[in-house]
Amino acid sequence: MLIETPFYGYRKVYEAIKELFEVTLKQIRRIMRQFGLKGLRKKKKTSISNKLHKKYPYLLKDYKISFPNQVWAMDITYVNMRGCCVCMTAIIDLYSRKVLSRRISNAMEKEFCISALEEALSKYGEPCIFNSDQGSQYTSEEFIRILEAHKVRISMDGKGRAMDNIYIERFWKTIKYEDIKFKYYSEISELKEGVANFVRFYNENRFHQSLGYETPEEFYCEPFSQAFN
Repeated sequence: MLIETPFYGYRKVYEAIKELFEVTLKQIRRIMRQFGLKGLRKKKKTSISNKLHKKYPYLLKDYKISFPNQVWAMDITYVNMRGCCVCMTAIIDLYSRKVLSRRISNAMEKEFCISALEEALSKYGEPCIFNSDQGSQYTSEEFIRILEAHKVRISMDGKGRAMDNIYIERFWKTIKYEDIKFKYYSEISELKEGVANFVRFYNENRFHQSLGYETPEEFYCEPFSQAFN
């Protein structure tokens, strides 16, 4: 398993092998430090706003998230491939960190964001709040119209405040440094297939420290299963 996950930090390495070996968290940390192994970091990029579009206030300050589909977040990032750069967008559930939908495009247009939104709504219903930055894709009339039709409250990050949408920023860090960085995709078709496989792993198998080392899929489904018990 560790061969397939060279990006794991010492906490996730410990969770992966603690059933196989008698080892402590401190021992794993010491060994990784000894061999110069550590987590990876990324640089952030931001979306472009359209001054003519209406902006919405940020609703998540001091807001407690306590159940699935309470708040969804969406963002766009850039993916460097051999000889080109493409755009990727994703929607995640902030309670569970589950990736609900994603799209890849060679153009920074609103259509691929709308497609991802429609898929998430059709599969998972409506969130209470939908949060994004002030990028023109999310402030477009077509995008806003869909959210309003589903009675979703709209929240947008403050201008120049990427950390307002920190959870999806962490997902970009994860997918870039745990998959894309190591795969060297050269074709969009390869990238789409690779991203689909990684998102499946991310949702169903990847340990999340903030979730008590449960997977996003487990954390997302638990409240629903408890409601029927």
